Amino acid sequence: MKFVDEALIDISAGNGGSGCASFRREKFIPFGGPNGGDGGRGGSVWAVADQNINTLIDYRYTRRHEAKNGEAGRGSDQFGAAGPDIEMRMPVGTIISNADTGDMMVELLEHGQRSLLAKGGDGGFGNLHFKSSTNRSPRQKTPGWPGEAFKLRLELRVLADVGLLGMPNAGKSTLIAAISNARPKIADYPFTTLSPNLGVVRVGPERSFVVADVPGLIEGASEGAGLGHRFLRHLQRTRLLLHIVDAAPFDEGVDPVVQARAIVAELKKYDKALHAKPRWLVFNKLDMVPEAEREQRVKDYVRRLRYKGPVFAISALAREGLQPLVEQVHKHVAEQQRVAPLPDLRFDTVIEGDH
Repeated sequence: MKFVDEALIDISAGNGGSGCASFRREKFIPFGGPNGGDGGRGGSVWAVADQNINTLIDYRYTRRHEAKNGEAGRGSDQFGAAGPDIEMRMPVGTIISNADTGDMMVELLEHGQRSLLAKGGDGGFGNLHFKSSTNRSPRQKTPGWPGEAFKLRLELRVLADVGLLGMPNAGKSTLIAAISNARPKIADYPFTTLSPNLGVVRVGPERSFVVADVPGLIEGASEGAGLGHRFLRHLQRTRLLLHIVDAAPFDEGVDPVVQARAIVAELKKYDKALHAKPRWLVFNKLDMVPEAEREQRVKDYVRRLRYKGPVFAISALAREGLQPLVEQVHKHVAEQQRVAPLPDLRFDTVIEGDH
């Protein structure tokens, strides 16, 4: 299934039904009086968050969503039936904005969350509504009120505790496959990952966190190089970023320190708040470095980067050094959850795209 995280749609609530002007006319009942009923309310449009949906692809190809109008009132004191509401099921993490004004209307953060997007119009009044002691034969009625209509922009930002950041082919997909239930595509060429992947990392009984892997970022992404900044929005909800650095690049002319600085610069260009998130360095592919040189190489990289935070040296392929990393990440996430809890979304879901 193709991963789609943006969509533009039109929604329209139903109009209210018109009221009816009618009088009772039966044999042997003179002056029966008014009996025109009110019109029914138009159907409304609701958004519902569903954790079993992972993409906005349904709204990429079906862009017009209309609720039915309410029925008109009838004689014999019959009120019109209300139009049925429609529910639009969307992934958890969807942001719904007014496309014309840019104002955010709702943010779906919890499974089952239900929010009104467009209210149906109220039904019009029949002449029965206007009957009184001084107005015994009212002939007035009112039309139904129109329903609301909007042009909406849908934007999906996946909900994850930890985000993986790094150059293409740094080993992010290998790492998420090694520590979680995710099974992304892994190959020995850049840009293997074309869409975000989510995985649940089980640390122990009732101890877990969600990790997100997004396509690799390269220098010049802000100008559209590579896959650009398109998927970085999926890291904005995370509590921690793991910056994966290839400690043993295949090309001898590539400097991991220069690449790491370029990633940080592109992150700052995209969003200063995202740049300010806690970011830990994780040096990967140490199995390709002679054992005697590993410690000194990592120290040299850290010194050149002038980095002061936590540093981890691992081999995702050989599954070396993963346990300390997972334990420390879970500890950090648990502490952040106590300070600022977010919706608990521990669902075993993997988002994959067409490759």
